[in-house]
Amino acid sequence: MARTPRGMRLHIGFFGRRNVGKSSLLNALARQQVSIVSDFAGTTTDPVEKPMELLPLGPVLFIDTAGIDDVGALGELRVQKTRQVFDRTDLGVLVTEAGNWGAFEEQLLDELQRREVPVVVVVNKVDRTPADPALLARLKERKIRAVETVASRGDGVLDLRQALLDSAPADFIDHPTILGDLVPPGEIAVLVVPIDKEAPKGRLILPQVQAIRDLLDHDAYCMVVKERELRSALERLKSPPRLVVTDSQAFLKVAADTPREIPMTSFSILFARFKGDLVSQVLGTLAIDRLKAGDRVLIAESCSHHPIGEDIGRVKIPRWLTQYVGGRLEFRTVQGHDFPEDLPSYKLVIHCGACMTNRREVLARLLRCRKAGVPATNYGLTIAYSLGIFERALAPFPAALDAYRQARGTAGKTSAQGSEEASRPDREGPVGTSPNVPPGA
Repeated sequence: MARTPRGMRLHIGFFGRRNVGKSSLLNALARQQVSIVSDFAGTTTDPVEKPMELLPLGPVLFIDTAGIDDVGALGELRVQKTRQVFDRTDLGVLVTEAGNWGAFEEQLLDELQRREVPVVVVVNKVDRTPADPALLARLKERKIRAVETVASRGDGVLDLRQALLDSAPADFIDHPTILGDLVPPGEIAVLVVPIDKEAPKGRLILPQVQAIRDLLDHDAYCMVVKERELRSALERLKSPPRLVVTDSQAFLKVAADTPREIPMTSFSILFARFKGDLVSQVLGTLAIDRLKAGDRVLIAESCSHHPIGEDIGRVKIPRWLTQYVGGRLEFRTVQGHDFPEDLPSYKLVIHCGACMTNRREVLARLLRCRKAGVPATNYGLTIAYSLGIFERALAPFPAALDAYRQARGTAGKTSAQGSEEASRPDREGPVGTSPNVPPGA
């Protein structure tokens, strides 16, 4: 991978009315023409993204949005796209024209602050009209950083860069680890990577690449094998690995070949913790037991790939859940940044590992589900639960495992006891023993 993935970058969103200079500011920061600039209002339509390095902060993703005051039917669609950007914004830049602060700006500021997104206010075009001292004083009183600029000339851009550096969220600088806290320095993790028809040619998929890099960053050893080679690889090791991580689709095969005393989980479950809230998604998984024929289930994918063959989100998970429930369910799949407004019509939301988006967007989606009263889980958790190996897959995460046991009323039981109870036929359904589910599927 030559560049930092978008999902690992700090997302900086530019918001404001039409023609206040958002695109000019982005071009000045990037030192190139990223967005088209003209004197006509509404030049920017869909959000424009520009990945770059903002040193010394690191990799960022600038997002230029359409004016929030756009009008007409087409304008309303543009505004909807702009509002989607709120969900993934880590740091907001609210751009206003000198002498033109009003209700639109207050609404934008309130929206960003309601989401606890740090904000930098840019008062642009101060060469035409000086910035209002009263406005600057109010912003300072509210502890909101304000910068005066003339974007067309590049004036104030260095001040804006410094303001962005100073306002970056602490959790981006001290970002969580994928599995570095699970595998101590000098210890080894075994990563199981199936090579099937959906595997990209000549490379590994993003979660696998990021897991390898995270282990290297934490001075741990890493062994990468295919599922058919796992048993042989474990036998060759002089001491057992601290962790085995598998693609969720190979859960059954890997669970059978990994000694029970070795902790095991999946890339998708690791990313449920890394990109979202593992405990809430673990509890959301319990809703699978309440599903019945005819219920609607939403599948949310953060990337926009072209599905082929046995696609995990469109074929395998629907098949496993249908077998588990014992009746036909209604599935809907959304991709990219799309997320439906009619959440209450679904009985369960199943999210992918979200390797292609940032943590804030995933957390925003989980919050929307919670407000709508809809349980949410993810691919790896759903598969592990459906296959009857849920507790084993959660063993590396004591807090999540304890929350599950508390919800199940099995707190205090050993992992073996809990796993045995979770795998009883009346709770597992037909999936674990179905001849239609091959071990490596």
